[in-house]
Amino acid sequence: MGAEQLTNALRSTDEVELTVTGRRSGLQSTRPVWFVEEGESLYLVPVTGSDSDWYRNIVNTPAIRVSAGDSELSTTAIPIADQARVDEVVDRFREKYGADRVTAYYPKLDAAVEVPLTSS
Repeated sequence: MGAEQLTNALRSTDEVELTVTGRRSGLQSTRPVWFVEEGESLYLVPVTGSDSDWYRNIVNTPAIRVSAGDSELSTTAIPIADQARVDEVVDRFREKYGADRVTAYYPKLDAAVEVPLTSS
């Protein structure tokens, strides 16, 4: 399935399933993550920032799969380390999920990921 089906599926969920390739094992692993959508991209924030394994895996191997419901998309993620851009993404997370929840669940806010909603 493609970007359009995934975009439609995003309307009925607050999280996506993110599949990354392990930088050491080479194995794929999947986890639920919160997201915000803007334009033709999703933005993700790793819970423990740049220390998160899935973020470090994306830095090493940016090919990922994102799914919601029965829709999925394989694409290339773009790690974001620029603090001003990270802050913009975090602000969107606060708007969507609530500032108190972001503060409670995200202790380190030094990284984010852009996920283009186009297949690669």
